[in-house]
Amino acid sequence: MSHHLTVMDSVSGFSSMKTFFKSVLALTAILTMTAASAGSLYDIPLKDIKGNDTSLEKYKGKAILVVNVASKCGYTPQYKGLQELYTKYKDKGLVIVGFPCNDFGAQEPGSNEDILEFCQARFDVTFPMMGKITVKGENKHPLYKALTEKPSPFPGEISWNFNKFLIDKEGKIVARYKSGVAPDSSTLLADIDKAL
Repeated sequence: MSHHLTVMDSVSGFSSMKTFFKSVLALTAILTMTAASAGSLYDIPLKDIKGNDTSLEKYKGKAILVVNVASKCGYTPQYKGLQELYTKYKDKGLVIVGFPCNDFGAQEPGSNEDILEFCQARFDVTFPMMGKITVKGENKHPLYKALTEKPSPFPGEISWNFNKFLIDKEGKIVARYKSGVAPDSSTLLADIDKAL
């Protein structure tokens, strides 16, 4: 009889153990999915300025400086500094990605074609440019939701054109800069050197 109880106990214990392991596996799956969705700037779909599907995935392993840009802004001359920064650091692993937006003072009214022509003719821009997006408010692009809303380490709406975010080689947001921080600012350069 005692033998029978022991077997039953074992069966019952095994069943509990199976339930426990199933719970652990389910929890692990949930945590993995949450981590992937929370930490994956690389997975957010983008369109480049020519309308092609793309994402930041192609820059994985590089430091990325994300900048919301405009053609008719007081900060528009920063294009020159951004291009110089890109030329200086691209072989060391920095990529600059421009995101045109018309959210501030209607300072980017043109089409993607107009924007690209302006950037190339006026500033010889060779760093990647994305299609025009919205970076604040209800229609904010998912990338900018990830950059400006929690759990981002630097939450808060974009304040104006030429705000900047630095993303390290692992895809983590490591710094944020206001529009007035120039591309040759010692703070920005020091952070880029650290991110590389």
